[in-house]
Amino acid sequence: MTRYLTAVSLAAVALVGAWPATAENLSSVARPEIWPEVKAQPSRDPAVEARIDKLMAAMSLEDKVGQLIQVDIGSITPADVRTWKIGSVLNGGNSGPYGDEYASPAKWMQLADEYYDASMERSDGRPRIPIIWGTDSVHGNNNIVGATLFPHNIGLGAANDPDLIREIGAATALETAAAGLDWTFAPTLAVVQDDRWGRTYESYSEEPAIPQTYAGAMIEGVQGKVNTPDFLSPRHVIATTKHFLGDGGTGGRDQGDTRVTEEVLRDVHLGGYPQAIEAGTQSVMASFSSWNGEKMSGNKSLLTGVLKDRMHFDGFVVGDWNSHGQVDGCTNESCAKAINAGLDMFMYSGPDWKKLYANTLAQVKSGEIPMARLDDAVRRILRVKIRAGLFERGRPSSRPMAGKFEYIAAPAHRALARRAVRESMVLLKNEGVLPLKPSANILVAGAGADTISQAAGGWSITWQGIDVPNSAFPNGQSIWSGIADAVKAGGGTATFSPEGRFTAKPDAAIVVFGEQPYAEFRGDRADLEYSAEDKSDLEMLRRLKAQGIPVVAVFLSGRPLWVNAEINASDAFVAAFLPGAEGAGVADMLFRKPDGSIAYDWRGRLSFSWPKLPNQFVLNRRDPGYDPLFPIGYGLTYAQPAHVGKLDETRPKGMETGPATRFWSKGRLPDGWSFWAGGAKLAGAVGKGGALAVTGVDHRAQEDSRRLVWSGTAEARLEAPKPLDYSRETNGEISLIVEYRLDKAGQGPVTIGMGTEGRRQAMPVTRTIAAKPGEWTTLAIPLGCFRRDGLDMSQVRVPFILSGGAGLDLSISDIRLDYVSTPMTVCGDR
Repeated sequence: MTRYLTAVSLAAVALVGAWPATAENLSSVARPEIWPEVKAQPSRDPAVEARIDKLMAAMSLEDKVGQLIQVDIGSITPADVRTWKIGSVLNGGNSGPYGDEYASPAKWMQLADEYYDASMERSDGRPRIPIIWGTDSVHGNNNIVGATLFPHNIGLGAANDPDLIREIGAATALETAAAGLDWTFAPTLAVVQDDRWGRTYESYSEEPAIPQTYAGAMIEGVQGKVNTPDFLSPRHVIATTKHFLGDGGTGGRDQGDTRVTEEVLRDVHLGGYPQAIEAGTQSVMASFSSWNGEKMSGNKSLLTGVLKDRMHFDGFVVGDWNSHGQVDGCTNESCAKAINAGLDMFMYSGPDWKKLYANTLAQVKSGEIPMARLDDAVRRILRVKIRAGLFERGRPSSRPMAGKFEYIAAPAHRALARRAVRESMVLLKNEGVLPLKPSANILVAGAGADTISQAAGGWSITWQGIDVPNSAFPNGQSIWSGIADAVKAGGGTATFSPEGRFTAKPDAAIVVFGEQPYAEFRGDRADLEYSAEDKSDLEMLRRLKAQGIPVVAVFLSGRPLWVNAEINASDAFVAAFLPGAEGAGVADMLFRKPDGSIAYDWRGRLSFSWPKLPNQFVLNRRDPGYDPLFPIGYGLTYAQPAHVGKLDETRPKGMETGPATRFWSKGRLPDGWSFWAGGAKLAGAVGKGGALAVTGVDHRAQEDSRRLVWSGTAEARLEAPKPLDYSRETNGEISLIVEYRLDKAGQGPVTIGMGTEGRRQAMPVTRTIAAKPGEWTTLAIPLGCFRRDGLDMSQVRVPFILSGGAGLDLSISDIRLDYVSTPMTVCGDR
């Protein structure tokens, strides 16, 4: 356990405990003089600076403003770049070349050429400035079909192997460069303090020591070693260190507020930033989150005072996805305050990027953005483009590594990913069951065993990683496939049954289960209980164990969760986290060699504390009363086994809950919510109110749905006990999703809406619901539709309103907020 803390970080932990976060000392203005000075690398090259001077002297004001704006490829065409000379594009989590998330690497490179050509086409004699393309290669070049997918950072933190991290960074950079892209938004250095956060798996550890060890190694891998010929050579891409600063301290709420003293912000959350800057990181991404009430994208004392002046960072600062729009007094289309605070490049998503350009240009002309600040931002961006060799290397397809698609999922990269899987898993329990004999009769159960997307998690082909078929991972292997190969090689038999059924009793069962994929705020939780509602995994484990079958649980998750009951129902329990697309790496750890010897012993040690209770969301070693089930640094080995006794399965009462995103499910409302029909509040959501009758109806289970029959104009609605803030979900392109069945159309329009205390906004859906009469189907209305029409999405009191007229016969099975890649309804029938 002590190997996780250096003497420096131990002193920092002691200091943190001495600074209580009281209202009196929670300022949002940093004092740069108390932060560490950093020897930023590489040193400035006078020849490069002179080149920048010459370029800037020839650039127009419009050219300069264009360099400050980065636009998602779903919103900008190469023709737009040709006209507006935008400095950068990115592919957001759900953007692919030509609208295809499953595009081939060749299509990515083709579009990269088109953007590049557009940026370099000029007839006015002004400088040709190459565009740069940023992408989220966060665990491999994970947006591209066929790329190597490594374990997410939480697992890599458990490996505690900086050399492994450096190799992963280099492999990821090469696969990104092979597709013609220039720049990755990685690594994430968040030091997560509350595991309810949906981005916990993007963090290496809850302790700053591991990010401090990893930061320089990852930057070296991605960019090449600074001050050597390999630095930003064609085999490498520009790295981004993110999210500056304090993103891991928001109380488990994505885009939230880190309320800590400046000393805690420095000693905990600064983590590996100094090491990343010393290793030469060329961009830093400002966090969506706030520090003591002020959004990071507008915090000048940190972006300029600490990062640029005190730490001497001379690359550029890029925003997160429209993060500037959350700065006080700003919108997505206008935010001089962010540029003046030290943001150098806006990251913009949406159709109105031209408004952002026009407003920024006007703000420079008026002096609201000083010319010196504009020039500083442009100089930083040009410095990075020159260091990366983009002015000399020509079109993406002409660069030395581009188009060499054999590097994508190269055998050496897949072998590296398989090694990373072996090192990143943690053995929490083993009652003499592991390692298994490959000559045995093995049952493999759980849908997660043969679903690569579940093992890969979010940021895997798509933003959320949901329902991505195995065919989208043509160079990957599911856990089931890896186990089947291992057993076949050992002379045994392996059978896959998602439900855990069998005809001949197996010698052992491997059950693979866990969280479904998610990314960012969609993964935020109210607590750490894994199986609060769906007990099917637990029931399977118990059923197999009751039949006298040794049970090995392989748990897939983006964070530690309360699984006491599942651990009790297993003879061995493996925290696999999110291992990626090399399922054979899991099998490597579970089985002996065919000759009976042990192939690999366990190396993984927890880099996050494991909860004893589901409400231990804040569970870090320096916290008062630290009492985990398994402490940070814990992990069993075959050489050093240990016994885990029966664990307490009692769920505490009165646990904290967050804003509901599932409004009606399995015949139930969230606690405290009410169902209204025709002006009457209906207990149990059945009965009659005015012209609307509500009865129970079966869909997936007995009376899990409600049938609504109208005899006149009336509405049904759901009310929350207090206003709910869905502004994040609205910004993140989440939709209101309704599963329904139309049995009979009625008179007049049908609308679905939401409301606040003083306003309601409805969307017409008459034509949409009539499209598939008599069958269960789904519609989705983006929350942005309600905001567009003026509803305050931070004060939603009535999350669902359904209105209809006489004769309408409609059943409702499920109402929730969720992400869908293509909404079935866009702002209603309009």
